[in-house]
Amino acid sequence: MLLVTFLDRIGSGLWASVSVLYFTYVSGLSFAQVGTLAAVSGAIGIAGAPLGGRLADRLPLTRVLIALQVLRALASFALLTTDHYLPLLVFSAAGSLGDRASSVLTRLYATRIAGADRVRYQAVNRTSSNAGWALGGLAAAAALTLGTTTAYRWLLAGDGLSFVLVALLTLTCAEPPSITRIAATSDDALRKRAPAGPWRDRTYLAYVATETVLFLDDTVFKIGLPLAIAHSQGVPHGLAPLLLVLNNVMVVALQVPLARHGASTAAARNLLLPLSAAFALGGVTLALAATGGTLRAVCLLTASAVAFTLAEMLHATVSWELSVALAPETALGAYLGVHGLAQSAQRSIGPLAVTAALAAGPVGWALFGTTIALTCGIQHRLVRDRLRRNPLSVPPITVSEH
Repeated sequence: MLLVTFLDRIGSGLWASVSVLYFTYVSGLSFAQVGTLAAVSGAIGIAGAPLGGRLADRLPLTRVLIALQVLRALASFALLTTDHYLPLLVFSAAGSLGDRASSVLTRLYATRIAGADRVRYQAVNRTSSNAGWALGGLAAAAALTLGTTTAYRWLLAGDGLSFVLVALLTLTCAEPPSITRIAATSDDALRKRAPAGPWRDRTYLAYVATETVLFLDDTVFKIGLPLAIAHSQGVPHGLAPLLLVLNNVMVVALQVPLARHGASTAAARNLLLPLSAAFALGGVTLALAATGGTLRAVCLLTASAVAFTLAEMLHATVSWELSVALAPETALGAYLGVHGLAQSAQRSIGPLAVTAALAAGPVGWALFGTTIALTCGIQHRLVRDRLRRNPLSVPPITVSEH
């Protein structure tokens, strides 16, 4: 599955860093149309996370993953057939649905395979993922030096081909065992206290709401930084994929070491405090980047990318642990599916948030970073009481270093 993730992300790296530029310069969409397309397709993709989670509790996980990769491939190839707004919106939405569902199922696969070592496994898996993103981003940066419509279209085609290859490789992956956690000894009391499902678990739903805000770093790299670059006079467009490459190189180098600091549930919760500082710094540097000349803007945009990458890595470690620790394993697929709504929802809300911040200028970016930083504090307090009672979370674990 690590190889599958690696190849998947090479294709995504080809497309993600240039999608905004493709829709702007190849399809001829306006600034507002690009933001709306990303927001609406992201909103439709929200359904993919809970749908994927429910399917995974009922059907073979690898077979569902294969079907989703085929859907993503078809959506990518379909984008090449038109430059009209409505079909572009439909095809983007289909790809978003498959992307969000496959993301949840990949996490569930890792959780089932790794068990108590899930944080370390997820860190290694994410390292593989970002190595693929980096390679794809470098290829995209090289292609953009040509500056032709054909180069953009080949990048999109490469994304679609990667999903075809990943679907074929997934056929060779073993089906992970289903998890049943409730033991026969002290289960009756736990069952009585456990919520009937994630939709009735108000604490978990509130946690997912805060996660929606913390996942906005994803939109910063896919929408915010490219748009900031496109609307900054004198800043080369090739900086957009290069910043994505920087993001992925940092994750490859640092994600596994950072994961050691979130090896237990309590440690993961404590990381929310430095995470808050990283988000605030990212917003401040983006705000300052909008106030100077070309060299100043390039340096500050790079500094912002570093800050948001650090936030991304810290949040990934926190999220991997808390999303599972707050859920009963007997309904882990359903709970992770609901948690996946956070990433899906931010793909809808995020483009609107970053375009609003861009339109508001430096104050908008500063407010953007501050809002996410404050949300870290809210989540830190929110999960405290649940973890003290701890009727649903896993026993404390230590990530193996062997």
